[in-house]
Amino acid sequence: MRPVRRVAGGLLVVVLALWLALVEVFWLPLRVFGVLLPVSVVAAVAGNLLLVGLAARLTGSRLAAVLPALVWLVVAVGGSLQRPEGDLLVTGSGALGLVSLAFLLAGVVAAAFAVGRVLAAPRDGVRPVRTGSGSGGAR
Repeated sequence: MRPVRRVAGGLLVVVLALWLALVEVFWLPLRVFGVLLPVSVVAAVAGNLLLVGLAARLTGSRLAAVLPALVWLVVAVGGSLQRPEGDLLVTGSGALGLVSLAFLLAGVVAAAFAVGRVLAAPRDGVRPVRTGSGSGGAR
């Protein structure tokens, strides 16, 4: 794969991760007819699982595959920090607090799982060679 395509693919995935994380944070208080919808939780899990794998596929780099998860984490944690003006995006009271906690927990777990899956995959599709007879006993 050409280096320009790898860099462009990595940049595209990071920008997409940034945009998706911002949208997820703003979707946290989403209500339809007064009912709180946890759309952000589902989007965080799906986005982190898909974008980490996509980054690994487009760039061919394990390091670049971690970037979408880091971008998501920075945006999600940044939304939970109070600004000097008192603005707070990820709140912690009532039902919205539960959805916010589920958003942070599920998003981090999905990102960690996706990164672990990419890092544990064999490099260049080469599987380790099995040695021994496979019976489990040493002779």
